Amino acid sequence: MKITSIFSRYLLGLIFTVFGLNGFLNFIHQPPPANPLAIQFLVSVSESHFAAFFFAIQLLGGLLLLSGYFVPLALTVLAAELYNILAFHLTLAPASIAPALVASVLWVLVFVQYRESFKGIFRAKPATQS
Repeated sequence: MKITSIFSRYLLGLIFTVFGLNGFLNFIHQPPPANPLAIQFLVSVSESHFAAFFFAIQLLGGLLLLSGYFVPLALTVLAAELYNILAFHLTLAPASIAPALVASVLWVLVFVQYRESFKGIFRAKPATQS
């Protein structure tokens, strides 16, 4: 399982690093979505430069996963990214959801290896400092 987690961490890190860089450098050209609402959403997000925040977090999370440092932090910020990506594809572009599902499975495989780091956030009454 550890080999699977390491492979998944590198692959997920590579995916988010490449697509984070692509947001700034635009070297992977993608056709526009078929749904006019999806086009309107993407235009408003990119024209307002709000997308730069998404791409910066993707790049940061991807680089952290590739480096092996602060992996729980990377998993936390990338979970929010994956949520937004899945929400977009479920509501506006369901035909192209496969890559988002693959990234989600990879995220879960990495999370399983680092689940002890998240133990405290799943407690109903967490311990406090006195």
